[in-house]
Amino acid sequence: MGKIVKNIAELVGHTPLFEFVNYEKENDLKATILGKLEYFNPSGSVKDRAALNMILAAERDGLLKPGDTIVENTSGNTGIGLAAFAASRGYKLTVFLEPGQSVERQTMLKAYGATLKFLPEAPGVAEALQNGTFSTEFYQEALQKYCDEQPTRHYFINQLANPANPGVHYEHTGPEIWEDADGKVDIIVSAPGTAGTITGLAKFFREKNPDVKIVAVQADKESRAGVGENPQTIDGIAPFGDEGFPDALKAPFIVGFDYDECIDVKGEDAYAAGRQIARADGVFLGQSAGAAIYAATLLAKRQENAGKNIVAILADNGMKYLSTNMYME
Repeated sequence: MGKIVKNIAELVGHTPLFEFVNYEKENDLKATILGKLEYFNPSGSVKDRAALNMILAAERDGLLKPGDTIVENTSGNTGIGLAAFAASRGYKLTVFLEPGQSVERQTMLKAYGATLKFLPEAPGVAEALQNGTFSTEFYQEALQKYCDEQPTRHYFINQLANPANPGVHYEHTGPEIWEDADGKVDIIVSAPGTAGTITGLAKFFREKNPDVKIVAVQADKESRAGVGENPQTIDGIAPFGDEGFPDALKAPFIVGFDYDECIDVKGEDAYAAGRQIARADGVFLGQSAGAAIYAATLLAKRQENAGKNIVAILADNGMKYLSTNMYME
């Protein structure tokens, strides 16, 4: 039966689980790589799920009313998702961008009507960056102070400490994967930003089947955005392994989270995997998605994983990265 959609919220979720058949053959893989294609969400990324869920939770709790301004700091995709849903639900949005965001992301935010600011514009942040006292906790307090100082209602949605962020993946993303794979899930691979996705998925799969392994992916030290002069950085991934989430550990939903392994990926390897996927299977991936595919490939090459299903969460597609070195060759 036909269906007419009247709000973009209806388009969130139920994204495809895609097997990279040609890529598996080219790399002689004995395990199956299944990609959760999150760019099928309406603004193009996995962050649409959290953005909508946080807005809905704030509406239910009476924290947002039509005409209010939502405030958030973001590396891009969460801001784009918030901008899309803010536009459709009658809110304004002010985004404090982290450094190194692509031109495409900034252009998209402006197209949705968002007001763009940058990290040092939050109260006290420039000074904290200069004197070495900056931390995620400090930044959160600065954004709340910014909201409190505004003459109209401003709501700091705070994805880093908002339980609706991981909650949507526990309630929806995990069950979607389980259903589409008929329960045959052996390994989940995810490249954390705020860690909302991997935290929610880990909770779901630990309860569903404790034998499912949870693998985090991080950029290696030379491939992190804002570090050094490396032109092949991986955007949107936070340090996760040995360094942990030092400031983010204060976020309630990350405390107590456990995972089985963390894989470091070089930018050049993430880029190459993304380009190979595009040419082999016609799927156009972003930087963190390329990193997730590369990590999944390493796992698929291990003898003990032969015959297993490895699910990689692919956060977005390559359209936001056309101006970066990933697709400039």
